[in-house]
Amino acid sequence: MEIKLIKELRAAPETVKVPEGILMKDLVNKYQDMLPYRVLAVKMNNKYEDLDVEVENGSTVEFLDMRNHAASLLYQRSLSMIYLKAIYDVLGKAAVWIANSLNKGLYTEVQFFREVKNEQGATVHREDYINDEEIKKVEARMREIVDKNTPFFRQIITKEEAAKRLMEEGDAEKLKLLKSSTVDSIAVYSLLNYWNFFYGRMAPSTGYIQNFELRPYNEGKAVLLRFPDYPNPEEVPPFEDDFLLSEAFGETKSWGKLMKCPYVSDLNEKIERGAIKELILISEALHAKKIAEIAKEVIKSKRRIVLIAGPSSSGKTTFAKRLGIQLMVEGLEPLYLGTDDYFLEREETPLDENGDLDFENLCALDVKLFNRNLRDLLEGEEVDIPVFDFLTGHKRFGSRIISIKADQPIIIEGIHGLNDMMTPDILSDEKFKIYISPLTNLGIDDHNRISVTDSRMLRRLVRDFKFRGHSAKKTIESWPKVRAGEMNNIFPYNSKADLLFNSAHVYELSVLKKYAAPLLEAIPQSEPEYAEARRMLSFLRFFKVIEEEDIIPNNSILREFIGGSAFMD
Repeated sequence: MEIKLIKELRAAPETVKVPEGILMKDLVNKYQDMLPYRVLAVKMNNKYEDLDVEVENGSTVEFLDMRNHAASLLYQRSLSMIYLKAIYDVLGKAAVWIANSLNKGLYTEVQFFREVKNEQGATVHREDYINDEEIKKVEARMREIVDKNTPFFRQIITKEEAAKRLMEEGDAEKLKLLKSSTVDSIAVYSLLNYWNFFYGRMAPSTGYIQNFELRPYNEGKAVLLRFPDYPNPEEVPPFEDDFLLSEAFGETKSWGKLMKCPYVSDLNEKIERGAIKELILISEALHAKKIAEIAKEVIKSKRRIVLIAGPSSSGKTTFAKRLGIQLMVEGLEPLYLGTDDYFLEREETPLDENGDLDFENLCALDVKLFNRNLRDLLEGEEVDIPVFDFLTGHKRFGSRIISIKADQPIIIEGIHGLNDMMTPDILSDEKFKIYISPLTNLGIDDHNRISVTDSRMLRRLVRDFKFRGHSAKKTIESWPKVRAGEMNNIFPYNSKADLLFNSAHVYELSVLKKYAAPLLEAIPQSEPEYAEARRMLSFLRFFKVIEEEDIIPNNSILREFIGGSAFMD
């Protein structure tokens, strides 16, 4: 039989002949030596599939490696399953929390009851964290499991059967989620004598998960489960501790405890019993408190250039406006500047590798003019600030001629804000840098997290449809290019920030689902973006929808995406 095969990222499909009944993993093995990275999953007829399925006659098959977001998540789930199995083998039954991404890995906590002797010499059980020696044993056991290339077994069971299993295991959190959701069936995975629920696909077997490391963290209270990531899919990157990100997630965890909402089931419960208004108000108040604290830090620093940067759909514009208002409350008169007004003339804009205009490249901005304007403003001179006309592709002058006082700060929001090449003429002690990102810490359950990338994607998908007239298909199609720009222009510089603001709201996915789900469901299987749409719908099914939005204030960051913002034209 014949199929169309896409072997490499962005490669053209080739027509190839394959035997009847051939499995995907055998098809992959035929070409694996010719490919740069290990294939972890496939997309067949625009649906993500395991490597254990049969190839369909006349289908279009695309190989996926770690450069694909869905394949990367598959690797992480498979690695997490191996990790949990190894902990079970080494420590017995332990409480394991797999939380947020951190330092090119996953932040996890492991607690169990250790047998110790008390002062009277009697054996007692004391709750304790895993120690360094036990971490080494767990990692060694993981490598044994990987070396044996043991298969992951997937089984679809009814909601009732899943509830029965969870009751027998005493897994209250997963049981609570199951009861609060509307799912009829669920996938359960088993590895040797260990089973668990993971809400996404796994690798065929443990041998696919070759590269990882365990690292003690947070003064022995946590373990980092580290793995490769784009752009080096087969190497665990060197360890660099991102203190700001770690502190932000720690703060977010404390916020979750304060709101009594660490998991999706807790959010669903509050929606069901009519307690969601209070949760929204607390979450918004925490944002307001944090912005007020940041404003005080800016004033304390006595730096006049405030640079705000973050990845797509972080809420940079709303944050910048709210920070400006908070500085006004403190008696200052901040000036807001957007770097988008400093784009080069359209004919001077650089092209990317595909020959398209590359607006996310620093070279697309008139850096010299931008720095000259900043220096003149700081020195009290009158400046003619440009306004970029996106229709004509040219800057206009003469409509914004301004000067500022000696104590006025300048707030600048743009993706290159943390890159010193954006402000080479400004001294370091004149710049206050803020990184912003929606670092969701709401877990689906103890072992299944929500990707920050997916949270941002849903924000952007809703905003693009409501305010830019873009379909969900177009947003998903453009997302890899957006991500590539972030990898090059934003993420390498986030450690240079003075402060990090977490723009996530614990309740937001239950609001976004109402808008996003119909857009995702409208994408037909004939479109390449269908697979991503179904993947996101798969985890959104666990969320109940917040129908009433009146309680969300008009200065909320979420309003930047759903509408009704006081800061948007």
